[in-house]
Amino acid sequence: MTVRACLPWPDKRLRTVAAPITQLSDEDHATWRDLIDTMEAMPGVGMGANQIGVLRRLIVVDASNERGKAVKMANPEILHKSIELRAHDEASPNLPGVSATIKRPRAVTVRYMDETGALVEKDFVGLWATSVQHQIDHINGKMFFDHLSRTKRDMLIKKAGKLR
Repeated sequence: MTVRACLPWPDKRLRTVAAPITQLSDEDHATWRDLIDTMEAMPGVGMGANQIGVLRRLIVVDASNERGKAVKMANPEILHKSIELRAHDEASPNLPGVSATIKRPRAVTVRYMDETGALVEKDFVGLWATSVQHQIDHINGKMFFDHLSRTKRDMLIKKAGKLR
């Protein structure tokens, strides 16, 4: 089990768009395992590779009740979003101690490369959809608080700074 340290905000790698995967490597598979171990240790429902300083388009998501059902994705892209939104309290280990309610599409269809290298299209609903969108934001160099107004975002970052 390898739990990796999460980069502290405002590390510039958290704002860097991750590089696409052309072919999966042993290192990519190791990164997925580390992401799962780190996610489980938090505990959380997803991780993007940027969060641990790996600038590759790799994410994991596990919003199952029983755990151990992590979906590993390379190059995930959202093909369709529901019109209906779902509000959920979101946070990040990169900015510990704070959270905010974010509204995102309730359901998404995502295309990604799975662990065998095959292209997959899958529908995600509810917390699964929220987590997938949150992790895709990470590998696109975005944080959950980027969905807030400037005033709310500044207050959240200031509060996190006081907690350090």
